[in-house]
Amino acid sequence: MQITSQTFKANSVKALADVDLQRALGNVERGFIDKRQKAVDALPEFDALRDNAVAIKNHTLKHLDLYIEAYVAKVQASGGIVHFAEDADHANQIFLDIARRRKAKTVTKGKTMISEEIGLNAFLEKNGIVPIETDLGEYIIQLRGEHPSHIIAPAVHVNRDQVEADFRRVHVDLDPMRSLVEPEMLLGEARQILRQKYGEADIGVTGANFLIAETGSSVIVTNEGNGDLTQLLGKCHVVLASIEKLVPTLEDMAQILRVLARSATGQDMSVYTTLSTGPKRPEDPDGPEEYHVILLDNGRSNMLGTEFEDMLRCIRCGACMNHCPVYHAVGGHSYGWVYPGPMGAVLTPSLIGVEKAGHLPNASTFCGRCESVCPMRIPLPKMMRHWREKEFESHLQPTTQRAGLGVWAFFARHPKLYRAAVSIAMPLLKRAGGSKRRFTSLPLAGGWTKWRDLPAPEGKTFMQQYAARTNGAGR
Repeated sequence: MQITSQTFKANSVKALADVDLQRALGNVERGFIDKRQKAVDALPEFDALRDNAVAIKNHTLKHLDLYIEAYVAKVQASGGIVHFAEDADHANQIFLDIARRRKAKTVTKGKTMISEEIGLNAFLEKNGIVPIETDLGEYIIQLRGEHPSHIIAPAVHVNRDQVEADFRRVHVDLDPMRSLVEPEMLLGEARQILRQKYGEADIGVTGANFLIAETGSSVIVTNEGNGDLTQLLGKCHVVLASIEKLVPTLEDMAQILRVLARSATGQDMSVYTTLSTGPKRPEDPDGPEEYHVILLDNGRSNMLGTEFEDMLRCIRCGACMNHCPVYHAVGGHSYGWVYPGPMGAVLTPSLIGVEKAGHLPNASTFCGRCESVCPMRIPLPKMMRHWREKEFESHLQPTTQRAGLGVWAFFARHPKLYRAAVSIAMPLLKRAGGSKRRFTSLPLAGGWTKWRDLPAPEGKTFMQQYAARTNGAGR
């Protein structure tokens, strides 16, 4: 997919003016936050489970080479094949080689963010292979020629009226007078269309929520069951997964599962948790003839041992974006690539470079809600600050912004001078604010006053008030 992270500001302005998008984004706040809180409140040991989950992933990342080696051996023992892909192009070529060998014409897909990361759909279409998304949300956005705007609710930016219009536009073989006024009718129609596709597919593609080193299994969690049909009915199952999805044992997976669905959708567990281990065995009644895992690095190994290693604990629950006021305002497409919200603001620069995604770490109020709800306790605000530092060190910000930061840094290193300057500026700005006590424009503050008034300072400085209270307390 085309990367537009570098135009995040322009993307956001467009999103804020999109009436349909703003209407749809209301569903994120209403649909996820309360459900998560109720699920957490009903599980007293939730925070203890989070600590266990963090410990499991930290241990795995510290010994990732050993667990990958163990995982590969188990997959091979079960009759599967693991392919290592250094980057997106490499992963696509591996998949194409498998598809050509099997003379594949059609591919069904369960929901997989890695396929979005490598641009698999566009690559397959360019090579004469038809990809068919089977997750309802992914199917809707495929009809619209779009990409996911949320990692667990890919079509959250689309409202019911738009879905009905798309179904009538594409499903032209169905009765044009049929009723689609209820969501259940839309769901039934999508199911009717997709059920025909599973049996026609030459290859079934899924992602993986976890890869189990102990057994060589891949694990997917879904609420629709489409992932099961995708991997069972195709004659060849290909798993697309990144290296950080490894966990040591089934017991470790079970512990992390207890925080995953609660953080994502407020469910105790997702409806389906499906483990796949190798291809169909002689005694199995069904299953794929071939089982492949394409294990993608794409820059992740470079994150190991750095200040961004904690990001590799992410289990893609989406809780951070569900609670993010910036995401609520501008939606996922504004972020310009696969991963939106706070997790995207950290992961995207790590994978495609800060020069292409430097705006994203700046799209944060640092309210800390993302970190407080993250089931893996990922310090997202801290890592966004690291990216801001790297953006500054790389001279990627505008000259005026760098000059402003330079002035601020000078005063920060000279606190007495700072306090003196502020004590002089405060009354001057208060007077300049006039009777309205706010500014509609102010030099060096155009980025703020272009969209809203800037309140004029009132009273004394913080340090003056602090000193007065301290002296008062001492008397």
